[in-house]
Amino acid sequence: MSLRLREMTRTGGLQLVCLVISVGFFALPLIYLALQAFKTNNEFLNDPTGLPHSWTMSNFSDAWTEGDFSSEMVNSLLYAIVPDVITLILGVFLAFPISRGWFKHSNALYGFFVFSGFLPAGLIPLFIEAQKIGTYNSRIGYLIMTSLTGAGFFFFVGYIKTIPREMDEAAALDGCGYIRYIFTMIIPQMKPALATFGIFGFVAGWNNLILPLVMLNDQSLWPVTRGLFSFFGQYSSQWPLVSAATIIVALPILAVFAILQRNLVEGVAGGAAAGSRGVNTAQPVENNE
Repeated sequence: MSLRLREMTRTGGLQLVCLVISVGFFALPLIYLALQAFKTNNEFLNDPTGLPHSWTMSNFSDAWTEGDFSSEMVNSLLYAIVPDVITLILGVFLAFPISRGWFKHSNALYGFFVFSGFLPAGLIPLFIEAQKIGTYNSRIGYLIMTSLTGAGFFFFVGYIKTIPREMDEAAALDGCGYIRYIFTMIIPQMKPALATFGIFGFVAGWNNLILPLVMLNDQSLWPVTRGLFSFFGQYSSQWPLVSAATIIVALPILAVFAILQRNLVEGVAGGAAAGSRGVNTAQPVENNE
């Protein structure tokens, strides 16, 4: 028993060391950034690495005003939430028939969609296409371009495979229509997967900088990332102001993680485990509608 206790203590000590090293690599830069946001510019120049002596909140109000974050926050929320919701819903409607094997060569089609997720985005062709069809420098056009993505499809197929097919048959016998079945039966059981890729999609949409730089020329359409980017040219010498602006931009992402973090690990683990299985061919059950 004493030998086992020593092994457990040694293992616990190793895990503690790894935790401290991880915190040092990832948390300390964030703590440093947060501390600089509460300094005045003169205090930062005199002591860039020390703690704030006179804690001030003026950097946050100044950054909010100078960066025009009031309108840019609305734009970023729109650009992150709307494409995210559309992508998740379309992903479920695409993943369900493929996971059930209702198409010929479902495995090949499934592999094609998974492979396409590793291809780089064609920014130049997308820019030319946006100019040709009139979606350049347009809020609606930008939403269309960012909504038709396939993120999460691999995991959605895996999650739907774990849902018993008997539910499909029971719903068909009860006269439940296809669309109603997806929204009332399938989507509620996919909450971990939807929450996981909802987080990923929101973060990707919120942090997107290159596409807004290319597609949005009107300043009233800018997201917060492009507004934050302007700080590094005009206010590059005022690092406390830049630090406050960075924290303001990061707060919505932290809020989303805090709300949905319970489902994050469960969604990734469950979808990845089930998604490695092949697609079984089966015919759809006819319903009364």
